[in-house]
Amino acid sequence: MKNLMCLCFVLMSIIVVVSGDACEGDRQDMIRECGQYQKWPAEPKLDPSNVCCAVWQKADIPCLCAGVTKEKEKMWCMDKVAYVANFCKKPFSHGYKCGSHTFLPLIQ
Repeated sequence: MKNLMCLCFVLMSIIVVVSGDACEGDRQDMIRECGQYQKWPAEPKLDPSNVCCAVWQKADIPCLCAGVTKEKEKMWCMDKVAYVANFCKKPFSHGYKCGSHTFLPLIQ
């Protein structure tokens, strides 16, 4: 029984580490490939690269949004984030919350 409990603990630890790493990998990819398109100032909005869009398409957006703080919002322009998401054909739905920002429909 003790061995079974130990095995369960090890498996749960691995699951937590692996799931955390997946989001961190997405975060690092997003910073590296899309950062230049999503930082302040709000203008100009530049069309993101194909590589950035590939990152957007595979990223776990709910996981990334869960890590958005007020401090991070001072670095990242959420209007540009919405622009990139829309351009890359993975837009936020109306009313979606990311950090403290609530997305509205993108006006083009």
